[in-house]
Amino acid sequence: MTQTPKNSRAEREINDNLKRAYDDVIQQPVPDRFTDLLAQLKQAEAEKAPQNARGDNADQ
Repeated sequence: MTQTPKNSRAEREINDNLKRAYDDVIQQPVPDRFTDLLAQLKQAEAEKAPQNARGDNADQ
């Protein structure tokens, strides 16, 4: 029964450290590489959308 307080304390410390680490990560900005990739994907989808609409009618 003496292990329960140790485990509880250890678990609390682990939880607190994980929360701090998570908070640090979410405060960081999104890397430029990711925002560039998202912009490229949006542009590719925007260019593809009109072709899909036109392509569906052209095939029929």
